[in-house]
Amino acid sequence: MKAGAQTLNARWYRSPDVFAAERELLFARGWSCVGRLEQIPAPGDFMLVDVAGESIIVTRDARGTLRAFFNVCRHRGTRVCSAAEGRFGGTIQCPYHAWTYGLDGKLLAARNMHDVPGFERGAYPLVPAGVADWGGFVFVNPSADAPPFAQEYAALVERFGAWDLANLRVARSVDYDLACNWKLIFQNYSECYHCPLVHPQLDKLSPSDSGRNDLNEGPILGGYSEFREPGMRLTTTGASSRPPLGTVTGADLERAYYYTVFPGLLLSLHADYVMVHLVRPLAPDRTAISCRWLFDPRTLAAPDFDPSDVVDFWDLTNRQDWHVNELTHQGIESRAYRPGPYANMEGLLAAFDRHYLARMSG
Repeated sequence: MKAGAQTLNARWYRSPDVFAAERELLFARGWSCVGRLEQIPAPGDFMLVDVAGESIIVTRDARGTLRAFFNVCRHRGTRVCSAAEGRFGGTIQCPYHAWTYGLDGKLLAARNMHDVPGFERGAYPLVPAGVADWGGFVFVNPSADAPPFAQEYAALVERFGAWDLANLRVARSVDYDLACNWKLIFQNYSECYHCPLVHPQLDKLSPSDSGRNDLNEGPILGGYSEFREPGMRLTTTGASSRPPLGTVTGADLERAYYYTVFPGLLLSLHADYVMVHLVRPLAPDRTAISCRWLFDPRTLAAPDFDPSDVVDFWDLTNRQDWHVNELTHQGIESRAYRPGPYANMEGLLAAFDRHYLARMSG
């Protein structure tokens, strides 16, 4: 921890102008996790996602290649797609004047435009957005000049091979709507200073002082916490009979890993499951979160599979966090709020602030 590190000034959490700048500088130029490849397994499958206020179509072309397009017809700007998910029948057609695009975004047909002087179909494809996948997760970047995902997140790409993330499947999802700023969620996730008071069920299994961080600067921050006793798991019973994921062995069996992936993903890896939070800012004081739990498909296929011991444990933990996050936002709204000093256990929060402010400076 650097001497004198303090929490951010209130305007960074409260100001509509700051929020508008975040949307443009962070989310419109960053890689946001929007879902899983399993949601669009075949050519023509699509999902509609919101990134930085932009409606984006994520699909696969005829060869199965991942594609992302702004949901805007090149004729008069009409939204091409309105369904949240589904399957295109080989083409993408605007409902207004039937301009028709291939799954690769090329304009294939434009009714009654053949006699318009100078009109060239090739000049009017759907506008692409950056798209990438890692570990079965789909990331979208609205910026036309975004740095490659593998370059931006090299520290992420080269980790966690033992968990076989690409082959995991989502077993359960819970959505939350929080009355607080999105940065408070990231900061809360990055420390366990609060755990003995806020999460007694978690501290009972994993001591708050057992954490060790291995990524301390940049867009990916985090590390691991250990369990109080060998063989423990973070479930309602403190145990699990599910086999480890992939090739997870050794010390990784006795740890839970927690990472924030800037600007919108919280990643938690356990011996027998993975939990992610997709964080989407809606306003300075409102954030939507989708929490998803992933398991090995062979475990999912077992007749007696039931993820409730994991989901119930973390749903309780989530709601405890959301409550104190909302209380914190309420306090920051007060004229009495002043930046306060970070504790030694909050080093990742100061690192988050540094990365955030650097990105906000353009």
